[in-house]
Amino acid sequence: MLINLDKFKNSKFRSKFNLKEKDLIYIQEKGLETIKNHAKDFITNRLAPAFPQNDGKQTPFRGHPVFIAQHATATCCRGCLEKWWKIPKGRTLSEKEIEFIVEIIMTWISQNC
Repeated sequence: MLINLDKFKNSKFRSKFNLKEKDLIYIQEKGLETIKNHAKDFITNRLAPAFPQNDGKQTPFRGHPVFIAQHATATCCRGCLEKWWKIPKGRTLSEKEIEFIVEIIMTWISQNC
């Protein structure tokens, strides 16, 4: 699947996110498949519920490359998913939507390594 992330280049907020050296080292040490598994776990546990706990504040701004990618790609909360990706709030994410969100995150990470 081809994910176009060009729309985030024009967002002052989204375009400021980038991977730090420690993030790049972490990705290199763990490998992209492990990072993808982490992304799926984070999305499944933090975003997939219809009404996630602390929605809008559940994704830290640092601490893992996936968190950085989530903010850069507006996959950090249900409000951003609805605004930027047209994935409605108030219902549990489907497995297909979870996979799509993980693909968005991994595309951004791959483009920024």
